Amino acid sequence: MSWTGKTCLLATAWMAGRIGMAHAQEDPAPSRFAVYAQATYTEQETDGFRAPYRGPNSLSPDTGRETTDATLYLGARLWRGAELWLDPETDQGFGLDDTLGLAGFASGEAYKVGRAAPYFRLQRALIRQTLDLGGAAGSATAGPNQFALPQSANRLVITLGKMSVVDIFDVNRFAHDPRADFLNWSVIDAGTFDYAADSWGYSVGGAAEWYDGSWAWRAGVFDLSDVPNSESLAPRFDEYQVDVEAEHRHEVGGQPGKIDLTGFESRGRMGLYADAIARGEADGLPPELAPVRRYRKRDGISLNLEQQISADVGMFARLGDAGGNVEAYEFSDIDHTASVGVSVGGGPWRRPADTLGVAEVFNAASRDLRQYLAAGGLGILTGDGQLPHAGPEHILETYYELAVVSAVHVTLDYQWVDNPAYNRDRGPVSLFAVRVHVQP
Repeated sequence: MSWTGKTCLLATAWMAGRIGMAHAQEDPAPSRFAVYAQATYTEQETDGFRAPYRGPNSLSPDTGRETTDATLYLGARLWRGAELWLDPETDQGFGLDDTLGLAGFASGEAYKVGRAAPYFRLQRALIRQTLDLGGAAGSATAGPNQFALPQSANRLVITLGKMSVVDIFDVNRFAHDPRADFLNWSVIDAGTFDYAADSWGYSVGGAAEWYDGSWAWRAGVFDLSDVPNSESLAPRFDEYQVDVEAEHRHEVGGQPGKIDLTGFESRGRMGLYADAIARGEADGLPPELAPVRRYRKRDGISLNLEQQISADVGMFARLGDAGGNVEAYEFSDIDHTASVGVSVGGGPWRRPADTLGVAEVFNAASRDLRQYLAAGGLGILTGDGQLPHAGPEHILETYYELAVVSAVHVTLDYQWVDNPAYNRDRGPVSLFAVRVHVQP
C-alpha cells in the first residue's frame, strides 16, 4: 500500500468512526440531516501469464496496482417524501494497465481515469421524490443515499440530478457493489449494459420508478459522454441514452427473489466496425473509429435474476446482448454475456457477518468486433494489436469477505481469466486482490 493510500484510508476510517459514534448518540426521532462515510483500499496483482505479444490495450504479466477512495454521503430531507443527497469523494490510484486488457475488467474500484495523487470529485448530487399511491405501509432502510422515509407498497419514485445509472437499473443484491461483494465489472453489472457515464461511471439525467404490487417499472434518460469513453458529458444532451426496466418480485419456497428485464438505447456519434476496417484497409493503417463516427443508435437488452435460497445462501444470474456492429460507447467491449453465481453468508461456520462468493461469466465479441481487433483496432478496454485466434472470455471469480469488526471488512479475491480480451494466444491469467473497506 502506498503512503498516500494509507493516509487516505486511515484518515477516513477515523472520520467514519466519529460519524458512527455521532449516529449512535442521535435521538431516535427521524432527523432532517444524515451523514455517512466510507473508505476502501484495493490492491490487485497479475501472475506471470503467457503473453507472446502485446498491444496498446494489453494486460501485463507480473504487475500490480492499487486504488483508494473515500466518500461522504450528505443527506437532507427537503419536504414530504423528498430528499437531497451529495456524495463528495476523494480518489487515488490506478487500475491494472490503466484499466485496460480485459473485456470484463477485474476491479470495479478502478475507474478509467487514474492519478497518483488524491483528487476530489462530486460523484452524486441528486434529489429523490417519493409519492405514495396506496397499499401496505412501510419504510425504506436508512443508509448512504437513503433516508428511512415512510413509503407505501405502491408508489412513484422520481430521481433527478447526477448519479450512476446502475444506482437504479440492473441492481442485484448479491453482485452489484465492488466495495462489498464481487470485483469484476461483468459480474457486478451485465457486461453488455453500455450505460451512460463519464469515465468515472456517473451521468446526469432523471428516472421514474412505479411500484405496483409485485411489479415495478422504470424509465430514465441520461447524458452520454461527448465522445465515447470520455471524461466529459455531452453538452445540452446532444447525445443521450434511454433506459427502461420491468421488474417482478416473487417468492420461491418462502424465499424472496426478483427478475429484471433491462433495455437501453443510446443515440450519439458512433462508428461502425466495418467502416473503420474499410477505411484502415484503404489507408494501409490499423482501423480507427473516430474518423467514421456518425450520429446513430446502439441498443441492448439484459436479464437479471436474484433469488434467496435459504437464510444464508443466495444466487444470481445475468444474460445480455447488445448491438455488435456499432462500437461500444461507455462501458466495455462486450456484445454477449452470461453470468451465474452464489453468495453464502458465514452463519453455517459461526461467522454470520462474513460472506463467501463464487461467480462464473462468459463474455463474447461480435464477428465485426473480432475482425476489428484482428486488424489492429482498439476498443474501450481491449486491443492486443492483433487477434489471430479469437475466443470467448471466460472468468471465474471467488472472494471471502471477513468482518474484522462491524465497521471494518477485509476481502481476499481471486479471479481466473481464460482468453483475456478474447485472445486465445494470451493467458490464462490469475489475478489476486485484497480489499479493505471501512464503513460504520
